[in-house]
Amino acid sequence: MTMAAADVVDVSLRVNGTTRSVHGIPARTNLADLLREHLGLTGTHLGCEHGVCGACTVQLDGQPVRSCIQLAAACDGAEVVTVEGLEGPAVDALRESFSAEHGLQCGFCTPGMLVSCHDIVTRCSDLDEDTAREELAGNLCRCTGYAGIVRAVMRARERLAGTTDVVASSGGGSS
Repeated sequence: MTMAAADVVDVSLRVNGTTRSVHGIPARTNLADLLREHLGLTGTHLGCEHGVCGACTVQLDGQPVRSCIQLAAACDGAEVVTVEGLEGPAVDALRESFSAEHGLQCGFCTPGMLVSCHDIVTRCSDLDEDTAREELAGNLCRCTGYAGIVRAVMRARERLAGTTDVVASSGGGSS
């Protein structure tokens, strides 16, 4: 079966600072598939493909979105940042804090989690543990129990605030 011209679209967007164009993709292609299959950016993971797990989270025009439920055609002309494109002091703080606080295990949720955490630490200047947990509610992790992730977010936020007295690691325990 061949696709009619109306069933295919051309999409041009700015991805991680570079303008990228893809021609003749199926109109129903989601942003996650465009990034992975057409642009080779495999850091964006697909989990549930229903917008529930958050593994596919990317920034779209500065806002975190679930790329598995975002049509690529609707992103024409948009600015997209994937986990591969995160840079600056916030991502440096997150790398250090995720390592120090043991916020990673299997790594499947990590790309979406890092994109969400980057948004949290750059947007929420007054962050407490309850707020961090609430902000992370859209990202599922089956391995960590979230305690290390929450500590990592708090530690990164403290580091970005210029505080040298970062949140002390509790070394595990309940969450």
